[in-house]
Amino acid sequence: MLTELAIRDFAIVDHLELELSGGMTAITGETGAGKSILLGALGLCLGERADSASVRHGRERADLSARFDLQALPAARAWLEARELPTDDCLLRRVVTRAGRSKAWINGQPATVADLRALGEHLIEIHGQHAHQALLHEETHLRLLDDFAGHREQVAAMRQAFRDWQATRRRLERLTEDGDEIRARRQLLRYQVEELDQLALAEDELKGLEEEQEELAHAEERLREAQFAAECCDGDEGGALSLLNQAIQHLAALPGSERGSLADTLAMLGDARIQVEEASRELGHFAAGVELDPERLAWVEARLGEVHRIARKHHVLPEELLALHRRLAEELEGLEGGDGDLEALAAEAETLKHRWQEQATAISRARRQAARRFGEAVQEQLAFLAMDKATFEVELEPREAPAAEGLEVARMLISANPGQPARPLAKVASGGELSRISLAVQVVAAQHSTIASLVFDEVDVGVSGATAEIVGQLLRRLGHNGQVMTVTHLPQVAAQAHHHLHIEKQAGEASTLTRMALLDEAGRVGELARMLGGVNLSDRTLAHAREMLDASQRAHH
Repeated sequence: MLTELAIRDFAIVDHLELELSGGMTAITGETGAGKSILLGALGLCLGERADSASVRHGRERADLSARFDLQALPAARAWLEARELPTDDCLLRRVVTRAGRSKAWINGQPATVADLRALGEHLIEIHGQHAHQALLHEETHLRLLDDFAGHREQVAAMRQAFRDWQATRRRLERLTEDGDEIRARRQLLRYQVEELDQLALAEDELKGLEEEQEELAHAEERLREAQFAAECCDGDEGGALSLLNQAIQHLAALPGSERGSLADTLAMLGDARIQVEEASRELGHFAAGVELDPERLAWVEARLGEVHRIARKHHVLPEELLALHRRLAEELEGLEGGDGDLEALAAEAETLKHRWQEQATAISRARRQAARRFGEAVQEQLAFLAMDKATFEVELEPREAPAAEGLEVARMLISANPGQPARPLAKVASGGELSRISLAVQVVAAQHSTIASLVFDEVDVGVSGATAEIVGQLLRRLGHNGQVMTVTHLPQVAAQAHHHLHIEKQAGEASTLTRMALLDEAGRVGELARMLGGVNLSDRTLAHAREMLDASQRAHH
């Protein structure tokens, strides 16, 4: 159950910390005092949409947190355990900034708003003040019946089975309609992949072919130039070695004194002769290593031509052919056996349809049984709410076509007076009757809920007098086994509560604040008197309030 609610800088609340208990808690206050703030803060903690306008004026962020005791909530503990979060209790926190951004935490760990909503479904149920309006929409009736029957998980599984069936059926229809196009595409891919298979271009082969073609195509030129250079260095007449030798011989023939002054020059010429001889040998080695292979050159150029031809054919660069080959082969693999795939897909669709039908049929049986019990339970509550002449029933009608929700629709019918046929709620019930019917339905639903904390937001609107007192008794009875919080304007309801939370708005010169506090006995008498007689409290009104509180508390002891 909800044990603590902390609010900071939210709407017109600056700072508030509430400790809440089990049983029934009445929440009261003047119109506009801020009762909706309390439920709004709780709703944000449970994953409702954030609104930057809810941040208190002049503040940067609103900070809200709600703590729950999980002792009676095994589903919530299982949800936390599945995500490796602590399960001693549960603290939900939500921060909303003025810029409209929102952050959430569950037990101190960052969480998404979807996580808050999913976990919140296991923690608390909120019955809104417009619940009786929802009863006018028949899609609500089936959900209420399923909640009453207690097969929410089975219904969720049936919905998923229907979605799986429909997804497979749509895929089968798409493949069947596109069959000719797919077969044509498959034939083209087979031809293209076979052509690329025959090309069998290896990784890095293109680069090697281009380098080899470059080398082979210029081999003759390299050989010719190397041989010419070698001849220039040759010792034959006119070669560099021959000329150097002649120069050295002529200088060496000079008289001794003159030859001495040219000793360095002779040494340089000798070194030059050695360098030229070495260069001549290297050129000879180079020329000997050059291979002329016109046949290999022709093959390489033909191979490159084929690669470029196929690349042009596919409108890609030659270096992109390998990636294209892989991509086309993968697409072909996905389309291969297409006719077999259609047969397998048709069989899968039939299996999924059969699974959904089995689940829907089982849920139909459970719904028929639950519909009778639900009608009887609501009729019993209506008698308690001074509608003892009314008859209430839940009618199940087959759907015209299969749907995620099952084989039937549910329709709640009522006959307010004996002898009249049961008719849909929207066509029969007056405003006051609809409020009582809605309350009876919600009480029955709550009695079968696995969630211990229930919030009723002005569900008693439209009732008064003795009926209002009975409404309070109903809500108190629900609180015996858990926690019920009810926002009410009726003193007859508030007097029945175990606890009374009062909300008031305090307007100062510069700001307006909302204060919330649990009332002691004297405070409860004063608040009941206000609800009975307005702002100016007479002794008679106070006495009436005291009598009302004492009588309601005595009735439950």
